[in-house]
Amino acid sequence: MENLIFCLNATIPIFLTLMLGLFFRKAGLFDESFVSKMNKFVFKAALPALLFQDIADMDIYSVWDGKMVLFCFFATLISILISIGFSFLLKPRDIQGEFVQASYRSSAAVLGIAIIQNMYGDAGMAPLMIVASVPLYNIMAVTVLCLFRPGNSGISMPVIKRTLKGIATNPIILGIVAGSIWSLLRLPMPKILSTTVGNLAKTATPLGLMAMGGALEFRKAFSRIRAVLACTFLKLVGYTALFLPAAMHFGFTKDKLAAILIMLGSATTISCYIMAKNTDYEGSFTSGVVMLTTLLSSFTLTGWLFLCRSLGML
Repeated sequence: MENLIFCLNATIPIFLTLMLGLFFRKAGLFDESFVSKMNKFVFKAALPALLFQDIADMDIYSVWDGKMVLFCFFATLISILISIGFSFLLKPRDIQGEFVQASYRSSAAVLGIAIIQNMYGDAGMAPLMIVASVPLYNIMAVTVLCLFRPGNSGISMPVIKRTLKGIATNPIILGIVAGSIWSLLRLPMPKILSTTVGNLAKTATPLGLMAMGGALEFRKAFSRIRAVLACTFLKLVGYTALFLPAAMHFGFTKDKLAAILIMLGSATTISCYIMAKNTDYEGSFTSGVVMLTTLLSSFTLTGWLFLCRSLGML
């Protein structure tokens, strides 16, 4: 029950903040132009600042565990490849890029640290999991969104060039790279800079959620309900069921196993929607998956935590 209450406290406010965006649009406080500009602000400024801060504040040298980094990396990579395979079953395939990224990208950076701190009193191995998975999350998200963008006529040199340019200039990836360099060089973080970046970073999640809510159309979000349900199943159940036993087999326990569990089984991150909208997708499918995984993850994640604790692994 304690885990359920904690997960509900972590996820329900996310859902309610999303609904606030819808309410503000209905009340006339948001319009399409404002929501579009808010999406761009979150994509180009707030989310990069959040990821920069999360990674720059880490002491990578003290938490480094090559075995865990490799496991998180390859679990993420295999999940992406499986999602790509399933995406070819979609008819029509106009949401292929959205389906792939929404099925594997977790709220690892925010929810992972919060849950592990609640369980163990500190962030534990969450920062290392973020280093191992989040850069790959975003690089592959840009790749699949560009490659499977509606209107692309297969893989060609122009598409490859556009994809590589998208990766090199993506603000979220630039934020990750800057944070990694900062952490590796152990550069000091002056209080003034830390507070300023922190204030900007704090706007990422609430503004991103309200922007998604302001653009939300339930009929469109759930018009491809079978695809939404399949994507939700992969995100919350499928990949966790596949890789959690493997993590136990390799000897991961306590905070390491908890970090891997959050990476695999937490809700689809809001940045999926932000990135889809800024890569010429409509974003309705992604918003439906974010809503459904956010609602259901309180119960599925609690179930996985209970199972691992029952087995004495956490």
